[in-house]
Amino acid sequence: MHILHVYKEYFTFGGIQQLIRQLGGGMVARGDRVSVLTLGREAKVYSVTDDQGVMVHTYPMDFEVASNGISFSAFRHFRSLAKTADILHYHFPWPTGDLLHQIAPKGIPSVVTYHSDIVRQKLLGALYAPLRERFLGQMDAIVATSPTYAASSPVLQRYKAKTHCIPIGIDEANYPVPTPEVLAAWQAKLPARFLLYVGVLRYYKGLHTLLQAAKLCDVPVVIVGRGPLANELTRQAASIPHLYFMGEVSEMDKMALLSLCEGFVFPSHLRSEAFGISLLEAAMCGKPMISCEIGSGMSYININGETGFSIPPENPQELAEVMVKLHRDEALRARLGAGGRKRYETLFTGAIMTESYGELYEDLLSDKVSSV
Repeated sequence: MHILHVYKEYFTFGGIQQLIRQLGGGMVARGDRVSVLTLGREAKVYSVTDDQGVMVHTYPMDFEVASNGISFSAFRHFRSLAKTADILHYHFPWPTGDLLHQIAPKGIPSVVTYHSDIVRQKLLGALYAPLRERFLGQMDAIVATSPTYAASSPVLQRYKAKTHCIPIGIDEANYPVPTPEVLAAWQAKLPARFLLYVGVLRYYKGLHTLLQAAKLCDVPVVIVGRGPLANELTRQAASIPHLYFMGEVSEMDKMALLSLCEGFVFPSHLRSEAFGISLLEAAMCGKPMISCEIGSGMSYININGETGFSIPPENPQELAEVMVKLHRDEALRARLGAGGRKRYETLFTGAIMTESYGELYEDLLSDKVSSV
């Protein structure tokens, strides 16, 4: 079968992009054909095959409205591209994708992965709601990335009959193994024991709470990532001697830091953090986790008392207390880390995700045949 993914970004860092790459590569390995329609900053239309065998069709973005990229050439080419597909796979939220579907050829099964509610843009969200409801109503299947998000999303509650839960999965083989030289270089720069945060530095990541908690305890914390808050974090880190802001690092360096850390802290406090692939990477590496209970996929990855601590959001005092608890108790770290690794192997591998989506695609195609 030929699956066409539709999303605004592909060759960039982010959870949705990682899912499309992981799933695309997995389906190609099964013998299927996978394409992606995406937008780029260059003023040209071009197509390339990535390192996994996924064909990526890139169209120039003409302008953005509230982070929603729009491309006139994508609208001109979408219908002919979609005609070659057996499955149309959209990724929400991207309102342009909703509009593209309005010109899609009839009769092609369509699925959307619902990654997140629209949290911050209240006014624009209200104006967008009629298009969103039309689009979701047209989908043959909606996929939530965790049962916790499906149960807590007021939007998804209206589409229970066609909502499926397929957690995001990652393939350990896609990650580099840190060399002894890389590990030694980081050991020379950092304390022997530290907690780690890895992620994009955005407003909903709860980093203000992490910095407040770091001031309340003496546990070393390493922050890795890039994003709009980078300059502010750099300034604040200078006043906390046991906080190390490292900026953006390579995949090899990230895996080295995950190997060396004694635990992973991920204090996102808003539902824009619908899943948390960085948290999943920590579970894959067998690290105990600290996250916040906000009714998102984080609470499906990290089970309080089994794989780590799930605490109330924006509570620096409680965050500091569990940071200290992890830092001081080696046996606790080992037990929780083993629990996270077991949960990853049971629920969150790339193979499990690919198999689940493959079954869904095949069911949609069977339904199409039976309805003819």
